[in-house]
Amino acid sequence: MQARDIPAVMWIQEESYAPEVLEDEAVIRARFAACPQLAWVAEDDQGVCAYLFAYHSRVGKVTPLDGEFQHHTEADCLYLHDLAVARRAGGRGIGPALVRNNLEQARTQQLRYSALVSVQESEAFWTRMGYAAHDELDQPQATNLASYQIPAIYMVRELH
Repeated sequence: MQARDIPAVMWIQEESYAPEVLEDEAVIRARFAACPQLAWVAEDDQGVCAYLFAYHSRVGKVTPLDGEFQHHTEADCLYLHDLAVARRAGGRGIGPALVRNNLEQARTQQLRYSALVSVQESEAFWTRMGYAAHDELDQPQATNLASYQIPAIYMVRELH
């Protein structure tokens, strides 16, 4: 991802998510600035058609909606914060390809897990990608999960 991709990212986010979970441009720019090496886009003949934001974290730590990425010196987890694919690019395997790319990066960096928050009935997609619901959250993390204001499931997978 490059800074010039942010307008396309904003458009894809608006097309993909319910109004309750849209993050404003300042938050998106902060996510990119915090971890540019883990922010990816996919392009087709019309330009950016998908994006993924991720950062290093710890299992059991949930990023609240609009919250800053919390870097952990003892990171053991690649946290996938946001994956979205434009409608025009759906069904081409672009989302899974972006995830696989980031997971391969995580393996080379010796991270043991990946985690995310599943929203908008995406749990089946994430299950196919090897993630499972992780219900053991302490109260502050459960509160972070509730910040999504729509049904949200914290999911984790081991990296081998």
